[in-house]
Amino acid sequence: MAVNPIITSIETKIARVIDDNRTLRAECSDLVSQRDKLRADNRELQKRVTELEKELSHIKLNAALAGDKSDKRAAKARINRLVREVDSCIALLAAEE
Repeated sequence: MAVNPIITSIETKIARVIDDNRTLRAECSDLVSQRDKLRADNRELQKRVTELEKELSHIKLNAALAGDKSDKRAAKARINRLVREVDSCIALLAAEE
């Protein structure tokens, strides 16, 4: 009869472990879903930041070209860089012919 309380105790502990396992699996699944949603949100926000940085660059260039003295040097440097890039593209096209 001494074996019966030990077996009952082990069965109780096994049932508790199985229940904890189910609970943890459900929680893990929820956390994975939350992680995936946050990753998607993060990608969207990073894309938006990139778009806003481009827009800010355009605004600064427009302001410099409109006569804003503080950004004039940066605008000239960017225009020169773009002209060099166009020249190199033309040279590549001419080399292909």
